[in-house]
This record gives sequence, structure tokens and C-alpha cells, in this order.
Amino acid sequence: MDGAADSGTAGAAAAAAKWRTDASRAFQYYLDRSTPHATGRWIGTLAVAAIYALRVYLVQGFYIVTYGLGIYLLNLLIGFLSPMVDPEAHAAASSDGPALPTRGSDEFKPFIRRLPEFKFWYAITKAFLIAFVMTFFSVFDVPVFWPILLCYWVVLFVLTMKRQIVHMIKYKYVPFSVGKQKYGGKKSAGSSSSKD
Repeated sequence: MDGAADSGTAGAAAAAAKWRTDASRAFQYYLDRSTPHATGRWIGTLAVAAIYALRVYLVQGFYIVTYGLGIYLLNLLIGFLSPMVDPEAHAAASSDGPALPTRGSDEFKPFIRRLPEFKFWYAITKAFLIAFVMTFFSVFDVPVFWPILLCYWVVLFVLTMKRQIVHMIKYKYVPFSVGKQKYGGKKSAGSSSSKD
């Protein structure tokens, strides 16, 4: 009788492991399919953020969770705006791998982020979802005077962004691009057609 119970438990554990593997594969499949659709992904994240903000507003609480979320988002933003290889650390020595040009005579090397856009989006979305779930547990609703937290976060944001912008100016990099640059060359005779 004891052997039958062990085999039943083993069968349930195997079924649970198979379900977890299948669910993980399905989630990864849809995550991979969403990769080229940046606009849609960010619209979904904005919707999740709006739902979270509405929940915090209606409950009138969980300000410490929101503050923690804000600090985490600021940390992600710094990673998104920073180059993979910090030019400050590799200024004197020649580096292995990609680096930003520091002089006009240096070879052009594209900006490579420390935190790529997809991972940035995924981390932000996951953070909002986790914070939303936390708003359903009263243990996370610590009573605080939220205007002080807001002021502290704004000061932290301003100082951090100032430091990041000074770093960008010093090492002459811009973490944003609008796409491939288009040059207006000579038009060929075959490309211009007249309408009759």
C-alpha cells in the first residue's frame, strides 16, 4: 500500500514538473514573439502602470511599495542609459571589446547599452506586476508621510540624472538613435518619371 502512495506522489510531481515546463515554454514563446513589437509592448506596460497607479490612488496606501518601485525604476533607467563598457574605467588602457570613441580620430563604435531595451521593458513590466500584487497584502502597507518620500525621490532622480548627463557630455555619447541615417544623394535619371 505504501508503494502505491509513493508512485502516486511521484506521478503528481512528474505531472507538476511537466506542467511547469510547458507553461515556461509557452511564456517564453509569446515573450519571443513580442520582441519586435516594441510599441505594443510599451503600450501594455503603460496600461499596467496606469492600473497600478489607480490601485494605489483608490486604496490611498502602499506608498512605501511605490517608493521602492520608483527607486528600482531609476536604477533600471541608469542601466538603460549607460554604455556596456564604461569609458571612465577604460580611459587609459586599450580595452577588449566595444568601447566608445573619445576623440574625433577614433574609430566609430556604436552605442551598446548595459541594459538592452527588451530587458529594460521586461524588468519594468515585471516590477509593476509584482508591486501590484503586493498591494493586496496589508503587511506592505506601512504608514508613511508620502510627500517626504516623493520629495526625496525627486531629489534623487534629479541628482542621478545630472550625474548621468555630465557623464554623457564628458565622454560624448548619446544613448538614443532615431534609426539609420539617410543621405540625399543624386537622383538617377530612371527614378524620375513625368506624368502624361
